[in-house]
Amino acid sequence: MTKYIIQRLIALIITLFLIMTIAFLVVRLMPGSFYDNQDLPETVIQAINAKYHFDKPLIVQYFYFIGNILHWDWGTSIAIQPNVPVFDLLKTRVPISLQINLISLFISIPIGIAAGSLAAIKKNTLVDHFISFMVVIFISVPSFIFATALQYFLAYKGGLFPIIYDAAAAMGTQKAMSMFLPVMALTFSPIARVTRYLRAELAETMNSEFLLLARTKGLTYRQAIMRHGMRNSFLPLANIIIPMFTNILGGSLVIERIFSIPGMGGMMIDSISVSDHSVTIAILMFYSFISLVTMLIVDISYGIIDPRIRVGGRK
Repeated sequence: MTKYIIQRLIALIITLFLIMTIAFLVVRLMPGSFYDNQDLPETVIQAINAKYHFDKPLIVQYFYFIGNILHWDWGTSIAIQPNVPVFDLLKTRVPISLQINLISLFISIPIGIAAGSLAAIKKNTLVDHFISFMVVIFISVPSFIFATALQYFLAYKGGLFPIIYDAAAAMGTQKAMSMFLPVMALTFSPIARVTRYLRAELAETMNSEFLLLARTKGLTYRQAIMRHGMRNSFLPLANIIIPMFTNILGGSLVIERIFSIPGMGGMMIDSISVSDHSVTIAILMFYSFISLVTMLIVDISYGIIDPRIRVGGRK
């Protein structure tokens, strides 16, 4: 198992390096610069180019970039917050994004499990049809559409919640009210995914031979489902729950912008708009790292659950 994990870690590092290289090239080759719309003297522009090596060939800029990364220097912001280290910017934004995304994930999982179980048990009934219809809606409609609708009807028209996120609100009821709408907008899609997956797994399990055997041994229909059906259906479900965090994190890019949340999403959009390359690359690497780590966790969980994968990894 140790060798299997080491192989996956090496693959993660190589992939992360390739993503970092591609991100650097794509961002640096984007047209425009942060001082295009500013009336700066030519001497100032030359000084900025010299300081950040923008006057060097792209390959030289790349080696400067790699050298700084090896010393854990992600550069400094030149537009978002001038002369502030990029890592310091990320430290203030990452907790907010993680908080909102983790809360939405923890809310989505139990609701999705309850809805999927109910749909499977009530298969081909009105309840099942209603849940399946809502699943289609939640999966088909993008999260930013839900966010805009919630913001308009519940916040603007209804006045039930703040229209935008209140970063200055203290922990408590005021903070919870401020976070309710963005968290709610992020939960619809994962709820639908868990519901659809669990319904399919549990419906198949309910028709299996081992569940029929449990019934013949004297267990009631409910006992057979709760003791055996649910347990066997939850095992494959674990494989989609871990990557769901990455999907929610990606969806929050727009949600954070809509609700003016001072997280990673809004800063990434701003950094691209003003050509703050160091900030853009750092945020891209953050999202890439989260995605790769979730994939690593899934691979390791596969190896723990199924010994055949570990044997294949040794080869």
